[in-house]
Amino acid sequence: MIGKLTGTLDDKNPPQILIDCHGVGYEVQVPMSTFYNLPERGQTVSLMTHFVVREDAQLLYGFATAGEREAFRQLIKIAGVGPRTALSVLSGMSVTELAQAVTVQEAGRLVKVPGIGKKTAERLLLELKGKLGPDIGLAAGPSSDAQSDILQALLALGYNDREAAAALKALPNDVGVSEGIKLALKALAK
Repeated sequence: MIGKLTGTLDDKNPPQILIDCHGVGYEVQVPMSTFYNLPERGQTVSLMTHFVVREDAQLLYGFATAGEREAFRQLIKIAGVGPRTALSVLSGMSVTELAQAVTVQEAGRLVKVPGIGKKTAERLLLELKGKLGPDIGLAAGPSSDAQSDILQALLALGYNDREAAAALKALPNDVGVSEGIKLALKALAK
């Protein structure tokens, strides 16, 4: 019903903000990734939104990008995952990181998010498989099993998602796992 809000940012109180749209103030819940990128109070802000009507409340959730909103919508479709849990996931990791975790089926990344236990993480990975992709702004994930194995090896060695993805992009598509890990480590050592 309400798909986008543009107005003046009146108040910031994590995770809630107040947007004044021509005299009407909208309380909007936002993930921390959106909150950190908000302008100062009194500045104009524009957010993609998702409107939830419950028996006891009408809630508005806001997102800086359409990709965040789409990931939120995919998360709340999962049984046992409500808007609060979905906001927690999007606050704890970017949409790209979430999609990469789903692609390589790595529950460990999701368990690091407050409020997500092992069983919930596994259910999220199962339910989201194939649902997060290029249409939500995801950078291309590993295109083969070898690249997926190389990515998992780099993450296990302590490199973060951004470093591992950058090293993976520099590799030839037909590289083997052991050779790919060696080349990636050389690239990351520079």
